[in-house]
Amino acid sequence: MSKIYLTGGELRRTTFVKLEEWQSSQKAVILEFDTGSKTSRACAEYVSPPEVCAPDRPAILFKSASLHAGKLYACTSTEVLVYSVPGFRLLHSISLPCFNDLHHVCPTSRGTLLVAVTGLDMVVEVSCEGKLLREWSVLEGTDPWARFSKDIDYRRIPTTKPHHSHPNYVFQMEEEIWVTRFEQRDAMSLTHPDRRIDIALEHPHDGHMMGDSIYFTTVDGQIVVVNGRTLKVERVHDLNSMSGDTGQSLGWCRGLALIDDRRAWVGFTRIRPTRFRENLTWLKTAGASDELLPPTRIALYDLKQGRLEDQIPLEPHGIGAIFSLLPA
Repeated sequence: MSKIYLTGGELRRTTFVKLEEWQSSQKAVILEFDTGSKTSRACAEYVSPPEVCAPDRPAILFKSASLHAGKLYACTSTEVLVYSVPGFRLLHSISLPCFNDLHHVCPTSRGTLLVAVTGLDMVVEVSCEGKLLREWSVLEGTDPWARFSKDIDYRRIPTTKPHHSHPNYVFQMEEEIWVTRFEQRDAMSLTHPDRRIDIALEHPHDGHMMGDSIYFTTVDGQIVVVNGRTLKVERVHDLNSMSGDTGQSLGWCRGLALIDDRRAWVGFTRIRPTRFRENLTWLKTAGASDELLPPTRIALYDLKQGRLEDQIPLEPHGIGAIFSLLPA
């Protein structure tokens, strides 16, 4: 694997105004990155129209994406965008009033889209024409709209935090639909709610299938490998120890591109201030200045040998927050 598509955002910088987390990025970016030559090509740059986002410095970036059958499925906080690849012609643009703090989109075998609506603690299924087909609360036994109103345009609301669950990644095992849940530190089946995967180590992200295994990242820098048949954790790869474990946090770990069952590229985003400090309880370097924290980057690990093989900083390439790494 030499080339990877990266999704993320260009950071907004201000001198006198302290930005909230939901104001941090000013432009959504997709790069094609050549890990051999360490060069990049801008595939898509995007700024959301004002009518579909909050009025005051909205965060505009591409969060977790999916690549399937010649199409890249990306989402901003309030939109789903479908591009053809490798030409990156925009095929579909979908934005619904319930879209708030979207974190991931992926296609189904039926040609529909599954979207993690993190701000409303739900997952929805929509058509490429923008029709809302199904809704699931990610809180067991609750109505998706118990805490929210269908009469409100949530695209215009900067944040609904604190979230009760914070669903952040949707994946499928055959026809069964799963979602990772940040607060519950697990993955739950939406189609069979009695089935769940306990990832109690830390807050999880991602959920990549390879053979019979599911690979999760945790925000503190671990890769958790789960048996897809038994739903039990089989292995844990601690990237902190592979990186030398200097006592400094690696950054916000999210985004995973598996080369094979041995090697993987992993994304790390520089930690930024947030008023919700409970989300950073795992952070070893709490209180460190922004300049001292590790930069946004991708890193290559040999999981079987337990070593870091390469690191590439992304901020010089225009990505200050990284969400997805997709084999190109």
